[in-house]
Amino acid sequence: MTHAPRTGIWLIGARGSVATTTMVGCAALVAGLHPPTGMATETPELADAGLPPLASLVFGGHDTTDCPLPKRAEQLTTAGVLPYGLTRTVTHELEAADREIRPGGPAPGDTRTDEQLITAFTHDLTDFRRRIGLDRVVVVNVASTEPASGGVGLPPSTLYAAAALRAGCPYINFTPSTGLRHPALAAPLAASRLPHAGRDGKTGQTLLRAVLAPMFRQRALTVRAWSGSNLLGGGDGAALADPAAAAAKNAGKERVLTDTLGPGVEGQVHIDDVPAMGEWKTAWDHIAFDGFLGTRMILQTLWQGCDSALAAPLVLDLARLTARAHEKGLTGPLEDLAFYFKDPEGTPPASLADQYDRLLTFGRTLGDHPGTADRGPADRGPAAPRTGETGAEDTGAGDMGGSGDTRAGDTGTGAGTGTGVAR
Repeated sequence: MTHAPRTGIWLIGARGSVATTTMVGCAALVAGLHPPTGMATETPELADAGLPPLASLVFGGHDTTDCPLPKRAEQLTTAGVLPYGLTRTVTHELEAADREIRPGGPAPGDTRTDEQLITAFTHDLTDFRRRIGLDRVVVVNVASTEPASGGVGLPPSTLYAAAALRAGCPYINFTPSTGLRHPALAAPLAASRLPHAGRDGKTGQTLLRAVLAPMFRQRALTVRAWSGSNLLGGGDGAALADPAAAAAKNAGKERVLTDTLGPGVEGQVHIDDVPAMGEWKTAWDHIAFDGFLGTRMILQTLWQGCDSALAAPLVLDLARLTARAHEKGLTGPLEDLAFYFKDPEGTPPASLADQYDRLLTFGRTLGDHPGTADRGPADRGPAAPRTGETGAEDTGAGDMGGSGDTRAGDTGTGAGTGTGVAR
């Protein structure tokens, strides 16, 4: 007797704003309570990509906080992020997901070594798949931005990424944290032959930059300076008040300008923590450019939005696209998903329009019949063993040399914190 295929979505930072909004949103869409606004995968252009249905998704995750998901959803309702009354309607789904959330780490006072943490996280992933009978599990990092690690051991985001490799799970880094890009994971990543995507979801200010920067280049208008400012509150603002975390975020924001306009454009991006703004953020850009005969002109933009509501549909898109890529046997970095990221894998075009064209081409590839068009930017090979199958633990992710105790104080904000991620 066969079962209907089901896909697990394992969220790092599972009790944060982005993760909670993602799970509430998925339940609401399945119940037909709201339209899939913001989801490219639910548009006609990607209707034939063969993606896993929303109703087939099963959620779990890691977090270092213990606030129950229904309570977290009520907090987001009070903050105006979620519609009034929706949480009560999907309480059953939230309770089911909450039962699948496991303690993350390292928490303050945690004395486990890197290897012990990776082993524990890997067990959580394999147990999730085996116990529920999932066809595959996609790991998505939506935790708070972590500062650059200056201590011994691996940063928390890399510990979770290593566990994903060892469990045979495709991985998506929706944050600017290190994740798979740590040198210690280079060999295990290559050996795993798993599809992966990242990094740092593109939801607001950078999304707008990816549209405007190509306009200036295509119209041959010289940009002299491009400065920006971000005001945000909540856990995102608190995490990015750390200069090291803010630097990691800003690097992705500035990449689109460098890739499109070249080096030499003056200006920086500043991030300010304003707790009174709660779950909302305001992004302001000031663009100074030259027109014909050197006429000096200015363009200013103002973006005000709720980051969790902007990010959640992208998380669902990415999880479904990556799950389908894994099903099709695609391996390596999924460069065609650059549409969703500030700092994407490889060297894709920086223009949002060009990235969108590549996404649609990728969707057509995913929709091809098995074996007819398994192409992509990375070389191909046999699909990685599924979580729980023989061989899934033999990717080499355990041999990364990150010995010694990993303390929360060595890495700053733990990757498993439940505050969501600012973009």
